[in-house]
Amino acid sequence: MSFPLLTATAALPAIGAIATAAVPAARRTAAKWLALLFSLATLALAITVLVRFDPDGERYQLTESHSWIADFGVRYELGVDGIAVALIALTALLIPFIVLAGWHDADPLETGSRRWRPTQGFFALILAVEAMVIISFEATDVFLFYIFFEAMLIPMYFLIGGFGDRAHEHGEEKAATQRSYAAVKFLLYNLAGGLIMLAAVIGLYVVAGNFSLTEIAQARANGELEMATSTERWLFLGFLFAFAVKAPLWPLHTWLPNAMQESTAPVAVLITAVVDKVGTFAMLRFCLQLFPEASKWATPVILVLAVISIIYGALLAVGQRDIKRLIAYASISHFGFIVMGIFAMTSQGQSGATLYMVNHGISTAVLMLIAGFLISRRGSRLIADFGGVQKVAPVLAGTFLIGGLATLSLPGLAPFVSEFLVLVGTFTRYPVIGIIATFGIVLAALYTLVLYQRTMTGPVKPEVAAMPDLKVREIAVVAPLVVLLVFLGVYPKPVTDVVNPAVKQTLSDVQKKDPQPEVEAAK
Repeated sequence: MSFPLLTATAALPAIGAIATAAVPAARRTAAKWLALLFSLATLALAITVLVRFDPDGERYQLTESHSWIADFGVRYELGVDGIAVALIALTALLIPFIVLAGWHDADPLETGSRRWRPTQGFFALILAVEAMVIISFEATDVFLFYIFFEAMLIPMYFLIGGFGDRAHEHGEEKAATQRSYAAVKFLLYNLAGGLIMLAAVIGLYVVAGNFSLTEIAQARANGELEMATSTERWLFLGFLFAFAVKAPLWPLHTWLPNAMQESTAPVAVLITAVVDKVGTFAMLRFCLQLFPEASKWATPVILVLAVISIIYGALLAVGQRDIKRLIAYASISHFGFIVMGIFAMTSQGQSGATLYMVNHGISTAVLMLIAGFLISRRGSRLIADFGGVQKVAPVLAGTFLIGGLATLSLPGLAPFVSEFLVLVGTFTRYPVIGIIATFGIVLAALYTLVLYQRTMTGPVKPEVAAMPDLKVREIAVVAPLVVLLVFLGVYPKPVTDVVNPAVKQTLSDVQKKDPQPEVEAAK
C-alpha cells in the first residue's frame, strides 16, 4: 500500500492544531513555535505533492479511495488535478507567513487580561482552517467535500469574533460588538449557502446514486447518466449559490468587508487569500464538471454578475476611509475577474483565473500584512490618521508600494499575467464584457495610488513621527512573498505548466473550444 500523501498533507495541520491547543496556557511562545513548525512541515508535504504530480499524466493523481458510509454511497475519496495542486501549494505556502505575522496578535493586552482568548487557541484555529481547506481541494467525493466546505466556518467564526483587530477608534466595548456582528454575518451568509448546497447534494445523490465526482462525471460523459434539463439547472444553481457566497460574488459579498475589517491582518489574509479560493475552485471542479449544460446556460448571467463585482468593488474601494475595508472591496473586484475567467469558457480565461487565484493570494497577503503592521504601529485603521510614513519607515512604505502595485496589476508583477489572460480569454468570446471589465484596471490604479499617497507621502503627521520601520520578523514575512510576486511576474511558466492540462480537461467537460482567430497569423 502506497503512502497516503494527500491524507497526510491534510492531517498534519489538524494534528498540529490539536497539539498546539494542548500546550499549557503559560507557555504561549512554545505554542507559537509548535504551530510554525507544523505549518512548515505541511508546506514540505505540499511541495512533495507538487513534485510527484505529473501535469501530463492522469487527470486525478495520488488518489485514495476507501468506503466510509457504505449504505449511502459515501466514500473517502481524494485526488488532485493541476488546479488543486496549485491551490494546495498556495495554502501551505501562506500559512507559515500568516502564523509568523500574527505572532503577537493573540497576546493579552496587559498582564492578567482576560479580554483575549488564549494564544494557543488562535494558532490552533489557523491550523484547523488549513487542514479543512486542503482536504476541500483534495476531495473527489461530493459529500466529503461538503462536510469540510461547511466545517471550516467554525474555526473561522472564532477567529473573526474572538481574535479581532485591536485597532478600533471606538474603544474595546464597541470593537467587541462589531467583531461579534462581523463573525455572525460571516457565519449566517455561508451557512445559508451551505444549506442550499446540501439540498443540491442530496438531489445529486437521488439522480446519480452516489457522490463520486469522477464516477458521475464519467457516466455523464458516456451518456450513461441522463439529467432532465430543469433538474440539472436547479442542482447547478444550488452548488453555485454556495460557491458564490464563499467566492464572494456580487450581490452575495457583503459579509466580506465586515469580516476583514474586524479581523486581525493575518486572519484577513486567511479569509480572502485562502478560504475564499475554495469557492472559485469549486466552480471549476464541481459546477463545470457535474453540470456542463447548466454551466453554459447560466454563463451570460454569471458574466454580468462578475463584471458588476469588478466595477462595484473597485468603485467602493475608491471611497473607503478604512484601510482594511479598501483591501476587502479590492478583493471583491479581483474575485470578479476570477469568476469572469472561469465562465469565459476559454483556455486563456480559465488558465488566467487559476493563475489569478494564486497571484491574488500572494499579492493580497503582502498588501494586507503590511497594512496590519502599519495599523498596529498607529493604533488606527483610518487612512486619514496616516501621512508621511515613507519618511520615517521607508522599508515599510516600499513593501506597501510593491503590494499596492501588484494589486493594480502592474506589468512585471505576478497579477498582471493572470489579469491579462483573463481579459484576453474573455474578449475573444465576449468582447463587450471584456471591454467593460477593463475599466476595473483603471479604478484599481486610482484606489491603490490614492491609498499610498494619503498614507505614505506628504508631511509627517506627529502621531507617526516615531513610527519604527519593519523589524526582522516582519521582513521575514513579506520579503519571500515580494520575491514570488516578481518571479511569477516575469516567469509564470512553473504555475501555468501545472494548471493548463487541467484547464483543457475542464473545457472538454463543457464541450467548449477556443474561438478561432478572425485573422490567421502569417506563416
